[in-house]
Amino acid sequence: MPGFIQDKLEIKFLILYIAARVEEPVPFDTILDLTLCDDAIDYFDFSDCLADLVRTEHLTLDQNSLYALTDKGRRNGAACESSLPYSVRQRCDKNLEEWNRKLRRRRQVKADVEQRPNGTYTVRLQLTDDKGSVMDLKLMMVDQAQAKAAAKQFRETPEKLYSQIIQLFLPKSK
Repeated sequence: MPGFIQDKLEIKFLILYIAARVEEPVPFDTILDLTLCDDAIDYFDFSDCLADLVRTEHLTLDQNSLYALTDKGRRNGAACESSLPYSVRQRCDKNLEEWNRKLRRRRQVKADVEQRPNGTYTVRLQLTDDKGSVMDLKLMMVDQAQAKAAAKQFRETPEKLYSQIIQLFLPKSK
């Protein structure tokens, strides 16, 4: 199926559309994945357009190689987004919804591993929501493998651990 995007100007509009809707600055690969929602876009045109948008100060590229929309990009993108085909915007919105959900999840669930001076490890497990901290737990682990496994398990199912801890503290109903 041929794509709907016809030229580099429309690719730039699409990049600005996406950049206006991601919840935080994103790396090159993320913008690329989100932009390739239309079959007519190729990697080289995309790369040229992204570099152009940085050069014209519609986007910024920070020291961590993350792209973010500028005020100029937001204004110009908003003025042009209606020229994007509706089907392309729909596909973008669906992909953006999933990406933003992953970003929120990553911000809400954190698990860090740190070595202690005595050779053991601390795994810090944090769960937050829109209102603030839900849980902040530090556990000692005997080795790095155990600490990394605990952190990985927590990232996958933090709600399960939280629920089990709450159940331990609540009185059993009779």
